[in-house]
Amino acid sequence: MKTRLRILFLSSEVAPFAKTGGLADVCSALPKALFEKGHDVRVMMPKYGTIGERKYTLREVIRLKEIPVKMGDKIYPTNAKSAFIPDSKVQIYFLDYKPFFDRPDLYVDSKTGKDYPDNAERFALFCRAVLETIKILHWEPQVIHCNDWQTALIPWLLRNEYKDDSFFNKTRTMLSIHNVAYQGVFDPDVLPRIGIPESEKEPGSDLEFYGKINFLKGGIKTADVITTVSPTYANEIQSDPELGCGLQDVLKERSQDLHGILNGVDYSVWDPEKDKLIPARYSAADLSGKLTDKQALLDQCGLPFDESIPVIGMVSRLVDQKGFDLLADSVDDIIKLKTQLVILGVGDPKYHKLLEKLAKKYPKNISVNLRYDNELAHLIEAGSDMLLMPSKYEPCGLNQMYSLKYGTVPIVRKTGGLADTIIDFIADPANGNGFVFESYDSKALVQAIKNAVETFRQPKVWQKLMKKGMKQNFGWQVAADKYIKLYAKLDNTKRKK
Repeated sequence: MKTRLRILFLSSEVAPFAKTGGLADVCSALPKALFEKGHDVRVMMPKYGTIGERKYTLREVIRLKEIPVKMGDKIYPTNAKSAFIPDSKVQIYFLDYKPFFDRPDLYVDSKTGKDYPDNAERFALFCRAVLETIKILHWEPQVIHCNDWQTALIPWLLRNEYKDDSFFNKTRTMLSIHNVAYQGVFDPDVLPRIGIPESEKEPGSDLEFYGKINFLKGGIKTADVITTVSPTYANEIQSDPELGCGLQDVLKERSQDLHGILNGVDYSVWDPEKDKLIPARYSAADLSGKLTDKQALLDQCGLPFDESIPVIGMVSRLVDQKGFDLLADSVDDIIKLKTQLVILGVGDPKYHKLLEKLAKKYPKNISVNLRYDNELAHLIEAGSDMLLMPSKYEPCGLNQMYSLKYGTVPIVRKTGGLADTIIDFIADPANGNGFVFESYDSKALVQAIKNAVETFRQPKVWQKLMKKGMKQNFGWQVAADKYIKLYAKLDNTKRKK
C-alpha cells in the first residue's frame, strides 16, 4: 500500500450527530472512504447539546478532561469525548465547552432567528481546542483538513501563533469551501476576545475584510491548499463577483492552490436496493418497487395517486439560492402541465408562507412539508418521478446524485456541481441523464419541466433514462482518491510562510 497518512478532519457538523445541510453528509462519508483506503483518519467536531451521548455511545477520555485552552485573557476548560462514526471504525472526538455549545441549535438561535452573537468566540475556541487536544493525544497529523469558516482559523493559527511549535512542523493544512456565501464575518471588536492581535483589523491583513474580520478569508490566505466541492464552482467563485461573494480576488490570488473536487454519494445510505427507510426496495433490474414507493409517498402527503401523473420532488433549504423565487413565479404553469409537487424543507419564512398558500390553492397537486425529516427525504427520492433543483448557484449539490441512483430524473439549472453531474437529455440524448436549463428565469424553468413531462409520457424512453442514471457511479471512492493525491502532494511540500 502507498504511504499511510495521518489525517485530522474538522467540521462544525458531521452526520448523523449534527446536520443542517450537505456539509454534514460530506464530513461523515469522506473520512469513512479515506479510512477504507487504509489511512489513519480522525474527526473532531463541537459537542452540541443536541448530540445524545447514550445514543451514540460517547466515552470519556481521562487525559482529555479540563484541557486548559487560552483565548485572549481567559482560560477555557474544555473536555473531549470519543465515539465512532456509525457503521465505521472512524474515531470522532467531540470537543465540549458547555457555555458555548450546550445549546439547542448549531449556529442560529431559533428563538430569535438570528446567529448566536458569540459565534466568533465559539468557533475560535473550537479551533484552539483542536490544536491543544491533538498535542495531548501525541498524535501528529500530516494533514489537517478544515471545512468552511467555522474551522478556517486553524491555518491562520498554525501560520502565526504555532509557527515555532515543533509538534506541528510536519503538519499541512487543507481548507474545503462548501459554500463561499457563508464566511464568518464579525466586527473587529471580537479580536481581543478570540486572542488575535488588533493588527489583523488593518487593511491588507489576512483576516480584514471591508472593515470587518472574516474567518474564511483568513483560511483562504493561509491554508496550504484550498478545495471546493465541484470543478465548475471552483471557476465560478474566482470569476463571478456575485458567486465569489466579495472573495473572488482573494481566491484568484490562490488559483494555483485551488482545486475543485466533486463531492461523492455515500451509497451505504443512499441506494434503493438497500434503503431501509423506504417501503419497497428496487433496482435497475426490477423497478416495480418504485411505483409502490410513489403510492406510499402520495398517501403520506395526502395527494391522490395516479400513475400517469409525474411527481416532482424537492428536498431543499427554502431560500433564494435554491431558486424558490423562480418556483413561486412558475407554479401555475407547472401545475397546468398536470404534475404533482412534493416539497420538504425549512428556510426563509416568506417561502414558508408562500408555499403553504400554494398548497391550499392546489390541494390535489402540492404537498408542503416544513421540517427536516430524513425518512421523508428518502421517500421523496424513491417515490418521485423527477427531482427539481432550480438553484441560482449550487456549489455541488447531492440530491441530484441521490436521485440518479433512485431512478428519479433530475431537472436542474446549469450551475456549479449541477452542471458537472447532469447532462440535458434533449440536447444530448445519447449521454443525457436529466433536464437542464441555463437562464435564471421562470420561462426557462417551465420549459425544462415541460421537456421532462413530455419525455415521461413516453414510457420506454423514460425507463431507459431512469436506468442510465441508476447505473452511474458518483461514489466517494473516486473523490477520496483525488483528496489522497492532494494530501500526498502536501505532505511533500514545505508549509507556506
